[in-house]
Amino acid sequence: MTVRDMIKSAQCEIGQGDLTPGRAAHLLLILTALLGNCAEEIREADSLYAAVLLACLDSDEAANRAKIRAETTPAYQRRREARDTKELAQEMIRALKYFMRSCEEEMRLSR
Repeated sequence: MTVRDMIKSAQCEIGQGDLTPGRAAHLLLILTALLGNCAEEIREADSLYAAVLLACLDSDEAANRAKIRAETTPAYQRRREARDTKELAQEMIRALKYFMRSCEEEMRLSR
């Protein structure tokens, strides 16, 4: 199972809305651990895209056209997907933290 698959799986589970605080804590740990993998993928994808962009710029065409051409390559798609995956993981982490704080507050008030 890839990192993207694990993040997508967590997204589906969170989206169902019937999380227990324990399960939310577990998902929070998993997603936080996966941020490092996302950062590594972003570094690799950025490097690959930079090489593609440089090749497009070296082809003696205008910089804006070279950038547009580079953005139509699989390297750019990989770069965007890596960044979007990390952003999704970060947003889910924020949501889980908020959910857990809400549960904690609810438990505190019920005493």
